[in-house]
Amino acid sequence: MSVHSFKAVQCIPVSLQEAWAFFSSPVNLQAITPPDVHFRVTSTLHGESIYPGQIIEYKIKPLWGIEWYWMTEITHVEPGRYFADEQRYGPYSLWHHQHHFKEVPGGVEMTDIVHYKIPGRWLGDLVAGRLVEKKLQQIFAFRFKTIEGLFGKYP
Repeated sequence: MSVHSFKAVQCIPVSLQEAWAFFSSPVNLQAITPPDVHFRVTSTLHGESIYPGQIIEYKIKPLWGIEWYWMTEITHVEPGRYFADEQRYGPYSLWHHQHHFKEVPGGVEMTDIVHYKIPGRWLGDLVAGRLVEKKLQQIFAFRFKTIEGLFGKYP
């Protein structure tokens, strides 16, 4: 039973304040998620910006059109620097997602670090190694292109 990890880095030609305002709003997550995942935020009490202890609920169809209920909690927030969310209920045995922001010349470097574990022991590891990692790569590739479309290409 392995814990898998995934890292994505993207530079965005905006101010740190603009990047933080966009990415710390739960409403914007749907806009940067591929349509084939059928991701939608279903909670209505999440507020304008993230805060520690915040619960966000979603419905997703990540694989084979099967709908999943997913609940995450924002566990850590340091405004303008990072925030982390952890799954409280959903398809993973473990889901921990860190979002880091750092000013760089001409914009912001955004780094996502995900640690996850699939239920099912060795079968879960097999699935994670093939299907889930490929899906995460597709989701973050879509996110990269969408963010470039929204904010422009980093020089």
